[in-house]
Amino acid sequence: MKLDRLLAITITLLNQPRVSATVLAKRFEVSLRTIYRDMEAINQAGIPIVSFAGSDGGYEIMHGYRLEKQVLSLEDFSSICSALRGVRSATDHSEIDRLIERIGAIMPEQKTAKDQIYMDLDFKPAPNDKVHMGPLHQAIRDLNVISFTYLDNKGVESARKLEPMGLFLKGYTWYVYGYCLTRMDVRVFRLSRIGELKILPEQYVRRDYSLQDVEQQFMNRVDFKKVKAELRFQSEMKTRVHDEFGFDQALVNSDGTLSLTTYFSSMERATQKILSYGCMVKVIDPPELMMNIKRQIQKMSELYE
Repeated sequence: MKLDRLLAITITLLNQPRVSATVLAKRFEVSLRTIYRDMEAINQAGIPIVSFAGSDGGYEIMHGYRLEKQVLSLEDFSSICSALRGVRSATDHSEIDRLIERIGAIMPEQKTAKDQIYMDLDFKPAPNDKVHMGPLHQAIRDLNVISFTYLDNKGVESARKLEPMGLFLKGYTWYVYGYCLTRMDVRVFRLSRIGELKILPEQYVRRDYSLQDVEQQFMNRVDFKKVKAELRFQSEMKTRVHDEFGFDQALVNSDGTLSLTTYFSSMERATQKILSYGCMVKVIDPPELMMNIKRQIQKMSELYE
């Protein structure tokens, strides 16, 4: 819709110093002529747009201009507050309470019950993770180097020193990312695997990395489609299969079983995942995955002989 695009363009201009018409056209998948008309419409709506010519030209919102609070709806404000309460559940930082109060003071007046947003986000970490959240947040804020022991997914423990850059939640799991002074590279660490955490007096200058850079580095390094597997699940696994793979991925057979083709990043990950289903799944293909499953089952059997 045009109105949605105009609002999105306005927010883009508020958050960036200068944006070219070409960039906006590509982002919103419209022609340059449409962007020119949109700029005129935004100007007519009372938001002063300034254009600059030349190789570094583009559009800006006039310096010092501020949008009135009515641009954000009650639903927008409520969604922001819900997200902040979720962060509050994870960190226990009292400043978030004060931020929620300040946002509440500028929210539009709630007119009817239907204006309420019934959504609760709970990002509360596991007890071991929560012990680390406060010290890590303080170290990130004060730019202090930290030291800790870390268990990798093979059970190998190592001592690490880190310039912590940020915390993030992904797949219900909390992580910290930063520049590892032990490995001399950017690394991501799962909070539940961290032990003996200490904030050191040594300080650092924040490096030019963002969470998006770290994720892109990870995505470039990992082949998520390395192992292709054809699986057949018993009907009792229907709910779990739908939860973990999605409703559109599995084919229901005439006998009630479910056939699924999926991908894993490694043979080890595929084996771990499939074994978690016990006797409720059978590997149809590839043969090397079937043999790996058999070897693991044999080793498990030997433990009980």
